[in-house]
Amino acid sequence: MKSIDSIYIKGQFVTPHGTERFTLIDPVTEQEAAQVTLADEVDAENAIAAATATYHELAGSSREQRMGWLARLHEVVAAAEEELIAMMIEEYGGPHGISVATSKRAAASFDQARTLLADYPFERQVASARVRMEPLGVVGLITPWNANYGMICSKLAMAIAAGSTAVIKPSELSARQTEVLTRVLHRAEVPAGLFNVLTGRGDVVGAAFVRHPGIAKISFTGSTAVGKSIARGSADTLKRVTLELGGKSPTILLDDADFDKAMPFIAAAATMNSGQACLAGTRLLVPRARLAEVEQAIVAAFLALKVGDPRDPSTRIGPMVSSTQYQRVQAYIRKGIEEGATLLLGGTGLPDGLERGYFVRPTVFSNVRNDMTIAKEEIFGPVLSVIAYDDEEDAIAIANDTIYGLHAYVFSGDLARANRVARRIEAGRVFINGLYDEPMAPFGGFKQSGLGREFGIFGLEEYLEPKTLLGYEQSL
Repeated sequence: MKSIDSIYIKGQFVTPHGTERFTLIDPVTEQEAAQVTLADEVDAENAIAAATATYHELAGSSREQRMGWLARLHEVVAAAEEELIAMMIEEYGGPHGISVATSKRAAASFDQARTLLADYPFERQVASARVRMEPLGVVGLITPWNANYGMICSKLAMAIAAGSTAVIKPSELSARQTEVLTRVLHRAEVPAGLFNVLTGRGDVVGAAFVRHPGIAKISFTGSTAVGKSIARGSADTLKRVTLELGGKSPTILLDDADFDKAMPFIAAAATMNSGQACLAGTRLLVPRARLAEVEQAIVAAFLALKVGDPRDPSTRIGPMVSSTQYQRVQAYIRKGIEEGATLLLGGTGLPDGLERGYFVRPTVFSNVRNDMTIAKEEIFGPVLSVIAYDDEEDAIAIANDTIYGLHAYVFSGDLARANRVARRIEAGRVFINGLYDEPMAPFGGFKQSGLGREFGIFGLEEYLEPKTLLGYEQSL
């Protein structure tokens, strides 16, 4: 069994002060796969001190220097693509397709930040004032288990582009991926302390980041409950926060859509990353008059999704990340049945043909009301709720009747109508008639799906503070 006994501070792999051991379980075999020694508060203090020292050493770093660091980071991550894919599949059970896409996105993050940095105006004239965009300082980056590579790299890329240094706390559930990625990033030979990586618990290392007066900003991706705790904790030092939190994304299927063309997209949106995705389209809103037709079509689309070995390129749904997550999803399925939703497909237990692993049966409920638990709460598994609506206004009202506002999907045969509906949905991103990827566009949520934005210019400016100079041309 593999043992992970180091953290990364000031450009070196060092033995953590923390002594707690955490066991990682293979989600496919349910066997122990690795043990990791978790960092503690002392390690957090050491990492923050290293990042602070490096920030001062690099104060005034040029645009060209930072572009060079980003170019080297892109190069090493892109070169390690196969290594990263293999570990994501092995540790997380990520299906081959999503593992490939995640690894490519991780490398691309640095190149995109470099491209953005090349032309970004750090100084601009605003009427009679000169406005400078300045780095915040040391930033704390807290990343989730369901998108380890992508979130570490995208957040770090923006921090570097802005001129900050970083302390990074990935989830302990992704410790093996973190170790591989950190060793890959080390190959770039960027200035020591530019980034520091600690695998540890959120309530230990993450909490230390939040409390520390030397950290100017926290960027967190994860649950809404933890995001709220971070926001409260950051208030004492008035840290800047970017929070990308939960979602309960609606998919509105309008009556003029091509249902046959839409269904594969709808099924893919509902089960992306095995359903362990904050932007998964887990509420399908359909015309009441065509409910029976939709039920038949969505069941067929779900049946076409292969569940099983994540190494098989044809697999679309792998296991849940852990026993805890598996049991959570099972509880939601039972809750849906108890509350009176109609179970069209799936249910509790393992999928047919699988005798072990944290695999969930892809599940479709119909006759779901928007006040049912399965329609209100984020399940984080391959579970879809079909909700009937009476007309377009009713569909929009149901879509917006949620505490979340991260993502949404609209399908229609009339593009003008689709855009009209999309504009009225309270969500940070809306996909129209398909699934897309635009990493330069802002990503983040309305309402309790978060604060601030990631990616592109909007994401970069979350790491910058405007300073206004007046009278800058006047001499005494």
